[in-house]
Amino acid sequence: MNPSPPITILGAGGIGCAIGHGLSDGGLEVTFVDTDEAKIQAGQRQGVTIEGQGSRPASFERFEDWTPTGDELILLYIKCYDNQLALEKIPLESKIIPVQNGFDPTLQERCTFEGIASFVSECGPGDPSTRLTRDGDLHLGPSGNQSNLSESLKLLAEVLTRHASFTVKVVDDVLPFKNTKLMYNAAISPLAAVTGMDNGALLTNARARKLFFAFLRENYAILKRAGVPLGIVGPFHPDTVNRILRAPLLGTIMSGPFSRSLKGTYCSMSGDIETGRTEVENFNGHLVRLAAGRNCPLNQAACDLVNQMASEKATPSMPYLDQLT
Repeated sequence: MNPSPPITILGAGGIGCAIGHGLSDGGLEVTFVDTDEAKIQAGQRQGVTIEGQGSRPASFERFEDWTPTGDELILLYIKCYDNQLALEKIPLESKIIPVQNGFDPTLQERCTFEGIASFVSECGPGDPSTRLTRDGDLHLGPSGNQSNLSESLKLLAEVLTRHASFTVKVVDDVLPFKNTKLMYNAAISPLAAVTGMDNGALLTNARARKLFFAFLRENYAILKRAGVPLGIVGPFHPDTVNRILRAPLLGTIMSGPFSRSLKGTYCSMSGDIETGRTEVENFNGHLVRLAAGRNCPLNQAACDLVNQMASEKATPSMPYLDQLT
């Protein structure tokens, strides 16, 4: 096995901790960089933890004290609204591999490779300990280009394949999977964010389910009109999902098993409205821009409502659904 470059994980959230745990378990030295002082101190004492699997050694550093050298491999697991602050600190020659749900053109210009996670994990404030709440994959590969896999990314994939708590899939292009993940996230996130519901409740509440299906149909139509490639995330290709949604009764029947598997899981935008910052422009806003503002009423309404609520730091509640219909 080739020696690993220094590995820095920027963002000790759920996905970052899950991946860092696997890399550390495989013998690689991992440094986490974060802004949560309590989380940093806890990590310095105990390392990084996956609930039920114990802790693994890792270093923890404050973002304000971090000085990247340019020769490390930076795995980026922060919210999209923090990208600009991070990029201002990262040297242009640094290798960055983001794993984010949203689309950020500025970050995209700095990255050759990317990951997209379909497993679900939760990590609260103050503790670098994550709980895996839903099985899934980590797709790794070039991001919309024909680059050969770098040696450092090959090493990461090999170590995670042996030691991570999720399935690793190395692909020729990660964007088809990111596009499909966006189709789902841009349906789940605004609904969960404005109501405060967990992901499973979106499929058991009749009003929310109807809107969720409507978002999926609109998102699929936008992506297809734009001609972007779509991959399989979950059991079905988006083409199959769209056919299912054309038969409302079938969609309602199938929502039962999915709601049970999603119960107790939360989207990445949950809780963001109360902080005044969200990724809605990187999710629904990306689709509005992709559609050139045409035939995207739900996504435009989602951007308007979430941005308004975030500006007011409003408390999510069910009545906000009415403003999306």
